[in-house]
Amino acid sequence: MYTPYKHEPFTDFTIESNRQKFKEALEKVNSLLGKDYDLVIGGERITTEEKIVSINPANKEQVIGRVSKANQELAEKAMQAAAEAYKTWRYWDPEARAGILFRAAAIVRRRKHEFSALLVKEAGKPWKEADADTAEAIDFMEYYARQMIELAKGKPVQSREGERNQYIYTPMGVTVVIPPWNFPFAIMCGTTVAPIVTGNTVVLKPASNTPVIAAWFVDVLEQAGLPKGVVNYVPGSGSEVGDYLVDHPLTALISFTGSRDVGLRIFERAAKVHPGQYHLKRVIAEMGGKDTVVVDKDCDIELAAQSIFTSAFGFAGQKCSAGSRAVVHEDVYDQVLNRVIEITEQQIVGDPENYETYMGPVIDQKSFDKIMEYIEIGKKEGRIVSGGKGDASKGYFIEPTIIADLDPKSVIQQEEIFGPVVGFTKFKTFDEALEIANNTEYGLTGALITNNREHIERAKREFHVGNLYFNRNCTGAIVGYHPFGGFKMSGTDSKAGGPDYLILHMQAKTISEML
Repeated sequence: MYTPYKHEPFTDFTIESNRQKFKEALEKVNSLLGKDYDLVIGGERITTEEKIVSINPANKEQVIGRVSKANQELAEKAMQAAAEAYKTWRYWDPEARAGILFRAAAIVRRRKHEFSALLVKEAGKPWKEADADTAEAIDFMEYYARQMIELAKGKPVQSREGERNQYIYTPMGVTVVIPPWNFPFAIMCGTTVAPIVTGNTVVLKPASNTPVIAAWFVDVLEQAGLPKGVVNYVPGSGSEVGDYLVDHPLTALISFTGSRDVGLRIFERAAKVHPGQYHLKRVIAEMGGKDTVVVDKDCDIELAAQSIFTSAFGFAGQKCSAGSRAVVHEDVYDQVLNRVIEITEQQIVGDPENYETYMGPVIDQKSFDKIMEYIEIGKKEGRIVSGGKGDASKGYFIEPTIIADLDPKSVIQQEEIFGPVVGFTKFKTFDEALEIANNTEYGLTGALITNNREHIERAKREFHVGNLYFNRNCTGAIVGYHPFGGFKMSGTDSKAGGPDYLILHMQAKTISEML
């Protein structure tokens, strides 16, 4: 028997010894910068001349690593390797597959600070955000391994006299995994181990901004005993390699996390049946959000301000769950706004390698430029009351920016900015608050700060998001506690880290035998 699932604890960095251990991990990671990383296809290491260069977004002169870049020929080789490995991997004992995840989780746990330190360098994550990312990766492995052991039994169905019926789950085939850069360990890990523990094989195309953490993880899976070809590591261009993998007739399942536009493109391409394809492809997609923290007039002002601040500016707002809209009752609007400004302006923005830093850089020049364009729009649509400036001379730094007095239909309150920008809008009645909360094309997360029980009950029914939180921030879903996924254009509501997630990677099979 395995121990029951228990959430991996976050590191308490107020303890001096923990801070010292993390500094040592940063030193170790700094000593490993600039290395070359190969593709891994069918267990074979392959070097290419063309590289994806991963840089530190807090110091763009610093190279984290150079990763070999796949082309279509190598993508085809990876598909064939995954298809070949599937012939045997699909028949492994589910508990043995789960055992590989348990061993991989143990390896990562022993090296937890090293992985988190790499996230500081490659993704620009402050210590606490990096630590939470690594903890979530461990959680996914531990949780999905236990889930698979349970699902291996199938589900009970009725049997008649003289007949025995079974309802079991069977794997689907080759899975193309396309994870994002914003949770480059947690989501990359979760979307990779879910298909493999369910008996599928994987072609992993990591995000081009954060391919080194994925290379490290593939090494961990090998150390844990994963057979050759079950996971194939093929960084490459989305238009060249990504489309090729999505279109491939051997692809059974596509697991994607990223932008709405790319998700819709994948959804559309996956619907087309290609020559040699004898199945309909399944798509698991998580595509972003425009998430709202609603503050009622009957509320705890300090709780409201802290919840808005944390939701908006954790990891520089680069979360699909980020609370980029504060919708506040007119009676408490000024109090809440002023307190959020106070909290925000007390925080340090800078190099995430320093423990004191609350918010680091945004991921790259493209993101920096896009966010600064939105801030310019915000100056016309509302009133910038804090922040508003950016500096990309050394790294991609943008001040946490608060824009007040916005129309609920404004660009700032409708489009996903994916940066450290929060917009404030007033409301008069709770009906109006719910109408505003639901007025975007997204439906991922939301929060309501209130002491009004009737409003809480109404929000449960009428606030249309996949993850709804009361009297807390709208970010920070924990595996097994807050299954995560959204409605509308936020994706397929696949509920990662929840009891239904693994089933999406399998097909149900009914077996009936006459006795």
